[in-house]
Amino acid sequence: MNENDLHAQREATAIQYFRLVDAADPALLELFADDAQMFFPKFGTAKGLAQIGAFAQGFARGIADIEHDIAHFNVLTSGDYVVVEGSVKGETTSGVEFPDGTSSFGLFCNVFEFQGEKIKRLHIYEDPDFAGTHTDGASWGQSVRDSM
Repeated sequence: MNENDLHAQREATAIQYFRLVDAADPALLELFADDAQMFFPKFGTAKGLAQIGAFAQGFARGIADIEHDIAHFNVLTSGDYVVVEGSVKGETTSGVEFPDGTSSFGLFCNVFEFQGEKIKRLHIYEDPDFAGTHTDGASWGQSVRDSM
């Protein structure tokens, strides 16, 4: 496989990751290398397929519905990396829809590192407070917005 084909395959794998997350499909784990690592804010790092699977199950317990806006992703590829910036919407299991546009904005950036065609490392950068309940740590933001 030439470099252009490999980059295209890696981008397709990154997009497939989001489709599988949206579908809560356990086949998601097949995209990862056996020794993969994944970081998520307020969770930390999961190492290996068992821990990544445990994270996915825990995450799914709090999310009733999730949908990434795949059509409007920004996708950048360089070497072994694919970076995806986009937005997400959904509903928590407690019935709160996100984003709310006030304290949750549904924006994320994922950095995928590949080993061959498998995800070796994934760092997810997004606010994990989908329900907008962690207001104490961000109350300064509301006061700044109110003064603008």
